[in-house]
Amino acid sequence: QVQLVESGGGLVQPGGSLRLSCAASRSISSINSMSWHRQAPGKERELVAVITSSGITTYTDSAKGRFTISRDNPSNTVYLQMNSLKPEDTAVYYCKAFISTISHGAINYWGKGTLVTVSS
Repeated sequence: QVQLVESGGGLVQPGGSLRLSCAASRSISSINSMSWHRQAPGKERELVAVITSSGITTYTDSAKGRFTISRDNPSNTVYLQMNSLKPEDTAVYYCKAFISTISHGAINYWGKGTLVTVSS
């Protein structure tokens, strides 16, 4: 089991940057993957970026070239650096941990989210 707490959201102007943080309650080095998702008003939650335990990263088309996901195992924190923000990036951003074990199967753990608003 793991608890996740996101932070770093806020109001930013178009073209600006924000860095989101996701603090985990336990070591993340053995967690299969950590990811960021977002949910805009009136829309379904969507994947933004994933980082595996080996450091492999994957981005959706909307995030490629603008967002960077990273992890700091000693501090049990995953980051999402967001640059060149656009109004359409406005959403609640959620952190997710995916853990798969033989004994417990596959489980997703979610944080409560942090709001990012891109507006002038």
